[in-house]
Amino acid sequence: MKATEVPAIDGAYLFEPTPYSDERGFFCRTFDADVVRSVGLDPDAFVQDSLSRSVRGVLRGLHLRSGAGEAKLVRCSYGRIFDVVVDLRTDSPTYRNVATFELSGETQTTLYIPAGCAHGFQALTGTTDTSYRIDRPHDPAEDVTIAFDDPELAIPWPLPPASMSQRDREAPSLAEVLKQKES
Repeated sequence: MKATEVPAIDGAYLFEPTPYSDERGFFCRTFDADVVRSVGLDPDAFVQDSLSRSVRGVLRGLHLRSGAGEAKLVRCSYGRIFDVVVDLRTDSPTYRNVATFELSGETQTTLYIPAGCAHGFQALTGTTDTSYRIDRPHDPAEDVTIAFDDPELAIPWPLPPASMSQRDREAPSLAEVLKQKES
């Protein structure tokens, strides 16, 4: 497994496994504490694992946490997703940068998203499983949602949204979220 910095988002990394393939399929390590530690992250900081299953076109996000934020490891374990990270850390050299990725069950690449960044994704295949490993227990009172179609962000979503939660459909713009944060 190798770790690669994401230039567009300061502190973000892609963890790419080295699969072993044969006639049965493949085997790969999807998490390696030593590799995580090698880029300055604490592998023991992750306290909760979750999984979402989506169908083609489902759009989830853009989500982040208020307060101390939430760092996460995201991996598409089955299918393919279009994944988006928006850096909202005012002290970051990549503040307001948007980075997009295609994550898939074929590659099993994991994306590390630092706390203070918004995250969202869209399922590109019929069934898509997305795994999350977060560094704080989830507290719904800290959930923040930003409009997926905010023109300021201009995210090039590959498909029209097939389905979204009510919270995501009614999300405020980035400008509104930042204004609330200042209050």
